Amino acid sequence: MVRVGSVVLGVSDVPRAAAFWMEALGYVPREEPEDDWVVLVPKDGTGVQLSLGLSRTPPREHPRTHLDLYAESAADQAAEVERLVSLGAQRVEWDLYPDDADFVVLADPEGNRFCVIDTGRN
Repeated sequence: MVRVGSVVLGVSDVPRAAAFWMEALGYVPREEPEDDWVVLVPKDGTGVQLSLGLSRTPPREHPRTHLDLYAESAADQAAEVERLVSLGAQRVEWDLYPDDADFVVLADPEGNRFCVIDTGRN
């Protein structure tokens, strides 16, 4: 049986993207980063890896795949959104928000969209 080992994001600036995601997630490089590739892992060794690879294609407005980051409550979600914005993420004016959305759409410094989910509402 296979398992998910790593989620891969295409980025135009690997060092910039690595700096953002390391700070955002508390991850560290698995090995010495290269100019065009790095694999980030949780500091404690538990969890999904995040791989960042050099890409020449632009991010999509409505990506087919994205990261969901979980917060335990609405207060935690709001605090995490503010923290991530302070690290360089940008708020996205998402045209597909439902009336009672439990998620906030952000973009990393590379423009890759991701969501911060309030899991306390489930």
